[in-house]
Amino acid sequence: MKRRIVFLIGASGVGKTAVAQLLEQKSPWINNTFYSDSIGVPTPEEMEIWPGGGEGWQQWATEHWVARLAEREEPQQLLEMQTRPSFILPAMEAAPQIDCQIILLECSSSVRAFRLTELRQQPELANSRMENWAVYLRGQADALGVQSIQTDDLTLEEVAAAVEACLRGDRP
Repeated sequence: MKRRIVFLIGASGVGKTAVAQLLEQKSPWINNTFYSDSIGVPTPEEMEIWPGGGEGWQQWATEHWVARLAEREEPQQLLEMQTRPSFILPAMEAAPQIDCQIILLECSSSVRAFRLTELRQQPELANSRMENWAVYLRGQADALGVQSIQTDDLTLEEVAAAVEACLRGDRP
């Protein structure tokens, strides 16, 4: 079986981290689940001086994670990340021995606002910029045939089960 990196992507508030934490408790994801923010995320001001700005940093972080995970021998790894599918695919070309699967988690703007404001206490993220980012990711997912899961009316357990269904090749 060819090794695989699963990218769980989406805008803030869709449930990426919570779902990854739930999956991480089960095989094969125990010790094989990674969170892109663990390398540190620059402030918006720091991103502005990064070559290529925020996009340049995001592309670098995607390439960094692919290289890091490609060094590991585990058959399956899960990476929770806020990145563009169009950055993942070229980064994976550097690791032809590994397959990748991208799953986009989505939610409505009202659910995102509630989760960010009430549950995460990060109202500064519930803004038009985040909504535009979510729309952008949806467009890329559509253009590239990336599977997506709408999380609005699902429990964390149901989203995790839908992710697992995608990984088996079933459509949620």
